[in-house]
Amino acid sequence: MKSRNGMELAQLIILVDLFRDELYEELLKRHGKHALELLRTAQNETY
Repeated sequence: MKSRNGMELAQLIILVDLFRDELYEELLKRHGKHALELLRTAQNETY
């Protein structure tokens, strides 16, 4: 990643966080009460 100043990094973090929220809402729509379990399973398999 090229060098970025603090404000650029903060803005990127906000954009990524908003995108994460959108993705989580979509996961909830598609999988309802199983969304969190699915997310945790995927997280555990990734790390």
